[in-house]
Amino acid sequence: MNRMKELIAQLQQASRAYYHENRETISDREYDALYDELVQLEKESGITMAGSPTQKVGFELVSALQKVPHAVPMLSLDKTKSAEALASFLGEHTGLLTWKLDGLALSLRYENGMLAQAVTRGNGTIGEDVTHNARVFANIPLHVSHKPPFTVRGEAVISYEDFAAINASLPAEEAYKNPRNLCSGTVRQLNSEIVAARRVRFYAISILGEGLDAEKRAQLNWLAKMGFEIVPHTLVTAQTAAEAVEKCKTEIAKAPIATDGLVLAFNDTVYGASRGVTSKFPRDAIAFKWADEMQATTLSHIEWNTSRTGLINPVAVFAPVELEGTSVSRASVHNVSILRALQLHAGDKISVYKANMIIPQVAENLTRGSVPEDENTISTVEIPAQCPVCGSATEVVSGPSGDALYCMGTQCAAQRLRALSHFASRDAMNIDGLSEQTLEKFISLGIVENFPDLFALAQHKNTIINQEGFGQKSYDNLVAAIENAKNAAPANFIYALGIRHVGLANAKLLCAHFSHDIEKIIATCADENFIEVLNEIKGFGEAIAQSLHTYFANEENRAPIREVLPLLRLQIPAQTANAQPLAGLVFVITGDVTQFKNRKELQNFIEANGGKVTGSVTSKTSYLINNDATSTSGKNKKAVELGVRVITEATFKELLS
Repeated sequence: MNRMKELIAQLQQASRAYYHENRETISDREYDALYDELVQLEKESGITMAGSPTQKVGFELVSALQKVPHAVPMLSLDKTKSAEALASFLGEHTGLLTWKLDGLALSLRYENGMLAQAVTRGNGTIGEDVTHNARVFANIPLHVSHKPPFTVRGEAVISYEDFAAINASLPAEEAYKNPRNLCSGTVRQLNSEIVAARRVRFYAISILGEGLDAEKRAQLNWLAKMGFEIVPHTLVTAQTAAEAVEKCKTEIAKAPIATDGLVLAFNDTVYGASRGVTSKFPRDAIAFKWADEMQATTLSHIEWNTSRTGLINPVAVFAPVELEGTSVSRASVHNVSILRALQLHAGDKISVYKANMIIPQVAENLTRGSVPEDENTISTVEIPAQCPVCGSATEVVSGPSGDALYCMGTQCAAQRLRALSHFASRDAMNIDGLSEQTLEKFISLGIVENFPDLFALAQHKNTIINQEGFGQKSYDNLVAAIENAKNAAPANFIYALGIRHVGLANAKLLCAHFSHDIEKIIATCADENFIEVLNEIKGFGEAIAQSLHTYFANEENRAPIREVLPLLRLQIPAQTANAQPLAGLVFVITGDVTQFKNRKELQNFIEANGGKVTGSVTSKTSYLINNDATSTSGKNKKAVELGVRVITEATFKELLS
């Protein structure tokens, strides 16, 4: 591979000099000899790189990027800024510490030894097809010797050097802020000729496929043999993680490509997969982020914004500063407690940063003033007694995250608009095409006040199609989307209500506990004995229980629910429509499985039937599933020691009969 890459570089340099600079660096005979050597090496290895002169790849122009669902979601990772947290994450296991490249995440699918499809990460579930562009990357193998299908995931990047050269060729107003933005915009181009000129490179990070080595490092080494450039990495333990982080920091400072941290994954991919996922993140890896970029600026004033839940957020407005490549002039202060702790005054010097390089935050008041005796006033920053939107009275409410300001008006326009927008959002009722701007228009027309009105929009056809930007087709699409929304799952409906502290994950737990019976949920939560019942749900604390009770005990909230439920066709998940046969049982899975595709599918099956899957055997484990009864693995030994029954898949299925 090294020789092939060396030959490609030599031949490309010679061609560039001959065709674009009118000069010869080698003779025709020397060029032909190098070319023939490359052809022979490609034939012997079965690998052909995208930049090889032996490949005449035509440039392709597409009309639009097609949406493609990922067979396995491309999930984001939980994050930490503590090297000690990395050691704690690993425990007694070995990990692989890799650079976290700052580009565009891609998934490459190979079939019969050929690049079949390249898809962006997108939202993690659905990405965009950029195969036409991946074929002209500077370093992706178009052909490999391995014929069975496999998927490579990694990061597309543009080097600092190429970034500077590209920006220098663009007008100032079109220049890109950073290599990440340039790469993202480039890879999603419709014209592959532009992509080829910008020398995008791909670094492999992980692989999905059958028959792979269980060690992540071995998988990366295999990818290198297949012709992929792999992400820089090092093997670590809990004892060596901190030292490795410092070494990486030094190396990254000299790197030609952008990075925004590190990723630590278990080297044993089987163990990593057995740890499962949370509602947001996989448990087999964790991201390490460098310290946030800080900038000092001057506070102008505090604005107060009313959210859909009635929460009135303080927002700091300050002189613009550059953070992580973008200009920032506003940052959330979150709640009243944080506002008081910062002791903010107009004119104060403050330091600001982007949490996780995304969300602007106020870090510190550099000219901290004094807090006056009146707790409702902080120098020139006053806590409003009336909602800035509807004028209703406000109230400071204490919660687990501190004191927060709420609008007490039930008909607040800001709450109504944001609540309706949330109700229609993708993870809620998923009413496609019903944007906040459209809702605002419908509210102003008087045809929508509460969410039941959304299911009666068909009655206002003439009003809607006569609005600017609407027509018959837009109206038909909207009505179809609303009709489709009636098939939502109960958990999505509960989440759509916008109850404080109740996200989609909590809504799923709530619905599962009550067998997806919405009426039963309402009756139980509205009852005075709600606490003891809701405390039975794992993960539900007093704040969540109290919020559910407050919401469902209010007749103003129950009335629209009663109105809309008869209109819906709520879809109870098939696996949980009946009693859950594995409820209360805790399983650990080890070894190969034969009656399921993989251990992850078996885990999903167990959880769908009410059971729980953990990564290690403890006294709380009900069963260890292992098809090898004679195994001397650590898990089997621990099970015998604790008296935990070891069963095969066949015996497991008997539990369901």
